[in-house]
Amino acid sequence: MGVERGTGEDQAARWSGGAGQAWVEAQAVLDGLLRPFEAPLVDAVAASVGPEGRVLDVGCGTGGTTVAVARRLGPGARCVGVDISEPMIVAARERAEREATPVSFVRADAQDHAFEPGTFDAVVSRFGVMFFGDPVRAFANLRRAARDGAGLRFVAWRGPADNPFMTTAERAAAPLLPDLPVRRPDEPGQFAFADADRVRRVLADGGWSGIDIRPLDVECSFPERELAGYFSRMGPVGQALRAVDETTRQKVVETVRAAFEPFVHGPDVRFTAGCWVVDARAS
Repeated sequence: MGVERGTGEDQAARWSGGAGQAWVEAQAVLDGLLRPFEAPLVDAVAASVGPEGRVLDVGCGTGGTTVAVARRLGPGARCVGVDISEPMIVAARERAEREATPVSFVRADAQDHAFEPGTFDAVVSRFGVMFFGDPVRAFANLRRAARDGAGLRFVAWRGPADNPFMTTAERAAAPLLPDLPVRRPDEPGQFAFADADRVRRVLADGGWSGIDIRPLDVECSFPERELAGYFSRMGPVGQALRAVDETTRQKVVETVRAAFEPFVHGPDVRFTAGCWVVDARAS
């Protein structure tokens, strides 16, 4: 949910290192935070795929959406999650085993992975498709993996202006952490798909048709007691804090925590997530 950009090798190193480990450490908080986004994906799959359907979850992270789809479709379905992060794939496999859900997970870059052609009846993603170094190439690869007529649905962030919560930490910490990365439009990262016209072009150039892009605003919340742990692990501030001394760290945490006060409502942190829900078809 933070800024991550670079080549496929950069992404693999980052997500298999500190960024991926931070996500695993915060898994319980993030599961609750992101759970409202499961329904738009699971419902779409259930409406279009039969009980023996084959579903690919791209950028599956720790497997929450993959497992939710598998539970809805039942034991006859084949649900596969793919992610570039080794720690998150390990956590996803542990989740599936813990919840006794028959799914499989692949540690790979979906942009280049040699999926069996024409395999999947549906492709879904919850915030997992904005990090490709070459998004046209990535969606062309996913198109090859999908059978003709298969549906694609994903949820992606709109822009920073629609998501002030997501940039609060870096804005507050910037005076104390001058080397924080600057977000740039169209680079791989959280807001890479903020421009709906760009998303439409990427999908069309990748071989998808019937493209439909709609705004989705979702109310999200998590316990206030988890706030400091959240922003000190995740995103560009979390990444920067791994390399600073303890005095700087404490000052940044205090400053950033104060900046989040408008989002704190008693025991909860609440904010509106501004997203796109995107549909397309392999035809």
